[in-house]
Amino acid sequence: MSEPTPEQVRGFIAAGLPCTHLEVEGDGRHFFATIVSAEFEGLARVRRHQKVYAALGDRMREQIHALSMKTLTPAEHAGAHHP
Repeated sequence: MSEPTPEQVRGFIAAGLPCTHLEVEGDGRHFFATIVSAEFEGLARVRRHQKVYAALGDRMREQIHALSMKTLTPAEHAGAHHP
């Protein structure tokens, strides 16, 4: 099984989770994602990450060895850019 590209990981996440902003960087084994979704409203960080893992499904276990992520709501994301 070939290693996924950051674009593929981005596609996997976007297919399973509605995002208003999504960036993925990585080298095929380790990825860092910034994910902004209204789905995260009212959820603790662990629950947000669980939503992302659910969107990735089996790919998380089989193809993606390490994923670090920053999960934000649209309001949190807007606040991060406009203090």
